[in-house]
Amino acid sequence: MRTYLITYDLAHPHRNKHVVAQEIMTLGARWARPLEQTWYVSSNDSEATMESRLAGLLDADDGLLIQAVDEDAVLTNTSLRWFRQRRAPLDIAAGSNVVAFPAPAPVAAPTDEPELPLAYAS
Repeated sequence: MRTYLITYDLAHPHRNKHVVAQEIMTLGARWARPLEQTWYVSSNDSEATMESRLAGLLDADDGLLIQAVDEDAVLTNTSLRWFRQRRAPLDIAAGSNVVAFPAPAPVAAPTDEPELPLAYAS
Protein backbone atom coordinates (compact mmCIF):
# COMPACT_ATOMS: atom_id res chain seq x y z
CA MET A 1 0.00 0.00 0.00
CA ARG A 2 1.35 3.42 -1.00
CA THR A 3 0.67 6.87 0.39
CA TYR A 4 -0.35 9.51 -2.13
CA LEU A 5 -0.57 13.27 -1.89
CA ILE A 6 -3.68 14.57 -3.63
CA THR A 7 -4.30 18.26 -4.03
CA TYR A 8 -6.62 20.17 -6.31
CA ASP A 9 -7.61 23.67 -7.33
CA LEU A 10 -11.25 24.10 -8.32
CA ALA A 11 -12.15 27.13 -10.41
CA HIS A 12 -15.73 27.00 -9.10
CA PRO A 13 -15.52 25.19 -5.72
CA HIS A 14 -19.16 25.78 -4.83
CA ARG A 15 -20.19 23.45 -7.68
CA ASN A 16 -18.38 20.24 -6.79
CA LYS A 17 -16.11 20.69 -3.74
CA HIS A 18 -18.07 18.24 -1.60
CA VAL A 19 -18.43 15.65 -4.36
CA VAL A 20 -14.67 15.66 -4.98
CA ALA A 21 -14.01 15.31 -1.24
CA GLN A 22 -16.43 12.38 -0.95
CA GLU A 23 -14.75 10.58 -3.85
CA ILE A 24 -11.25 11.13 -2.41
CA MET A 25 -12.39 9.54 0.87
CA THR A 26 -13.26 6.35 -1.05
CA LEU A 27 -9.97 6.07 -2.98
CA GLY A 28 -8.06 4.08 -0.36
CA ALA A 29 -8.12 2.30 2.96
CA ARG A 30 -7.44 5.50 4.91
CA TRP A 31 -7.15 9.23 4.33
CA ALA A 32 -6.05 12.44 6.02
CA ARG A 33 -6.86 16.06 5.16
CA PRO A 34 -4.24 18.42 6.64
CA LEU A 35 -5.38 21.42 4.56
CA GLU A 36 -8.59 22.44 2.79
CA GLN A 37 -7.67 21.03 -0.63
CA THR A 38 -4.77 18.76 0.32
CA TRP A 39 -5.20 15.08 1.12
CA TYR A 40 -3.10 12.03 1.93
CA VAL A 41 -4.59 8.71 0.82
CA SER A 42 -3.23 5.20 1.47
CA SER A 43 -4.21 3.00 -1.45
CA ASN A 44 -3.21 -0.02 -3.52
CA ASP A 45 -4.36 1.79 -6.68
CA SER A 46 -2.02 3.67 -9.03
CA GLU A 47 -1.98 7.41 -9.62
CA ALA A 48 -3.60 6.84 -13.03
CA THR A 49 -6.46 4.82 -11.52
CA MET A 50 -7.18 7.50 -8.92
CA GLU A 51 -6.97 10.24 -11.55
CA SER A 52 -9.51 8.45 -13.75
CA ARG A 53 -11.94 8.24 -10.82
CA LEU A 54 -11.60 11.97 -10.06
CA ALA A 55 -11.37 13.29 -13.63
CA GLY A 56 -15.11 13.06 -14.27
CA LEU A 57 -15.78 15.34 -11.29
CA LEU A 58 -13.47 18.11 -12.48
CA ASP A 59 -14.16 20.92 -14.94
CA ALA A 60 -11.78 21.79 -17.78
CA ASP A 61 -10.30 24.70 -15.78
CA ASP A 62 -9.71 22.73 -12.53
CA GLY A 63 -6.27 21.43 -11.49
CA LEU A 64 -5.37 18.07 -9.91
CA LEU A 65 -2.08 16.71 -8.54
CA ILE A 66 -1.64 13.08 -7.42
CA GLN A 67 1.84 12.03 -6.31
CA ALA A 68 3.23 9.04 -4.42
CA VAL A 69 5.04 10.25 -1.29
CA ASP A 70 6.88 8.94 1.75
CA GLU A 71 5.12 8.77 5.11
CA ASP A 72 7.33 11.56 6.54
CA ALA A 73 6.14 15.14 6.21
CA VAL A 74 6.79 18.53 7.80
CA LEU A 75 3.58 20.24 8.87
CA THR A 76 3.34 23.85 10.09
CA ASN A 77 0.16 25.15 11.77
CA THR A 78 -1.71 21.97 10.92
CA SER A 79 -1.78 18.33 11.93
CA LEU A 80 -2.22 14.95 10.33
CA ARG A 81 -4.99 12.68 11.59
CA TRP A 82 -5.76 9.51 9.65
CA PHE A 83 -9.31 8.26 9.10
CA ARG A 84 -10.47 4.92 7.77
CA GLN A 85 -12.50 4.59 4.61
CA ARG A 86 -16.20 5.13 5.11
CA ARG A 87 -18.48 2.13 5.01
CA ALA A 88 -20.93 1.52 2.21
CA PRO A 89 -24.34 3.05 2.88
CA LEU A 90 -27.19 0.90 4.13
CA ASP A 91 -30.10 0.10 1.82
CA ILE A 92 -32.96 2.48 2.61
CA ALA A 93 -36.26 2.53 0.74
CA ALA A 94 -36.46 5.11 -2.05
CA GLY A 95 -38.15 8.34 -0.98
CA SER A 96 -37.50 7.67 2.69
CA ASN A 97 -36.33 10.48 4.95
CA VAL A 98 -34.56 8.01 7.28
CA VAL A 99 -30.79 8.21 7.63
CA ALA A 100 -29.43 5.02 9.17
CA PHE A 101 -26.07 4.59 10.82
CA PRO A 102 -24.66 1.13 11.51
CA ALA A 103 -25.29 0.25 15.15
CA PRO A 104 -22.40 -1.32 17.06
CA ALA A 105 -22.86 -4.91 18.11
CA PRO A 106 -24.02 -5.29 21.72
CA VAL A 107 -21.31 -6.14 24.20
CA ALA A 108 -21.99 -9.32 26.12
CA ALA A 109 -21.36 -9.21 29.86
CA PRO A 110 -18.53 -11.49 30.99
CA THR A 111 -19.91 -14.63 32.60
CA ASP A 112 -16.85 -15.58 34.64
CA GLU A 113 -16.86 -12.47 36.84
CA PRO A 114 -19.20 -12.24 39.85
CA GLU A 115 -21.62 -9.33 40.01
CA LEU A 116 -20.54 -6.65 42.47
CA PRO A 117 -22.91 -5.77 45.31
CA LEU A 118 -24.61 -2.39 45.23
CA ALA A 119 -23.40 0.30 47.58
CA TYR A 120 -25.96 2.37 49.47
CA ALA A 121 -25.36 5.94 50.56
CA SER A 122 -26.10 6.74 54.18
